[in-house]
Amino acid sequence: MKAVIMTTAGKPEVLKLTTVPTPAIQQPTELLVSLKAAGVNPIDTKIRRRGSFYPDRMPAILGCDGAGIVEAVGSRVQRFKVGDAVYFCNGGLGGQPGNYAEFAVVDERFAAHKPKSLSFVAAAAAPLVLITSWEALYDRACLSSGQRVLIHAGAGGVGHVAIQLAKLKGAQVCTTVRSEDKADFVGRLGADHCIYYPRIDFAEASLAWTNGQGVDVAFDTVGGEVFAKTFAAVRVYGDIVTLLAPAPETNWKIARDRNLRVSYELMLTPMLQGLVAAQQHQADILQQCARWIDEGKLHIHLNQTFPLENAAGAHRFLEGGSMVGKVALLIES
Repeated sequence: MKAVIMTTAGKPEVLKLTTVPTPAIQQPTELLVSLKAAGVNPIDTKIRRRGSFYPDRMPAILGCDGAGIVEAVGSRVQRFKVGDAVYFCNGGLGGQPGNYAEFAVVDERFAAHKPKSLSFVAAAAAPLVLITSWEALYDRACLSSGQRVLIHAGAGGVGHVAIQLAKLKGAQVCTTVRSEDKADFVGRLGADHCIYYPRIDFAEASLAWTNGQGVDVAFDTVGGEVFAKTFAAVRVYGDIVTLLAPAPETNWKIARDRNLRVSYELMLTPMLQGLVAAQQHQADILQQCARWIDEGKLHIHLNQTFPLENAAGAHRFLEGGSMVGKVALLIES
């Protein structure tokens, strides 16, 4: 099969289209999927730059997100049959092959039926951001109806989904954006209030929006100094969830004084640690989100697509920054 591999860490040019053996079903609960598209996420670019989580297993096929048609099933598969359309987040970290390829093998427990209303390429762009946003807001922060939430970078891949999931829970949402166009975009998704960062101090703006109390939940998708600055935007006994590791120089005083609950969200943990029940939970998230997508309650914004052979171009585009929505690879098999 055709696949894009990386043999060493480096610039996007290390991604090369080549021919590798087609994977085969090894376990009775596995599916062989003919991939139609693969999502491209920041974790892919980080692995490409820094190296695989499993450097002894190079070369690596990147791409955690995939969507395609079930080509074959193991003897104990119960939930899927040949011909079913599926989407999933599995592989691509270096331990097992990812989805920058024509075929992939995934355990049925970690896959979900593709939303009927989405194209394969839009579906492939969805899993990682859906799971990340769900786990951050619903599982970590336990967001509830009527709460106020601050979501950083609301026009981004994770941010634009997080806004919608927060609204589906009945929360009020303010979000940081950098332009009028992005403000219009997040407004269409349901955001109640936009803060033009960095022109406006988002902590002060969040306090003004909440009559001086601070938001109940803050979701940091940016990291760095934004994480520490967010402490002042959260109410006493509130929650902040971050996707990034705090910098060593982070000043925690405000977080401590306000008795904040700080949570980390790394949706890759189940894959990295082989936590089967957690991976099944993530597949359940995708199945529920598929229902909402088909009901018109949840939308995935696909910004740009690239052919599989131009995975390097997709990485360059993503690393250009300030992007709205998601990027995906179209796979012609």
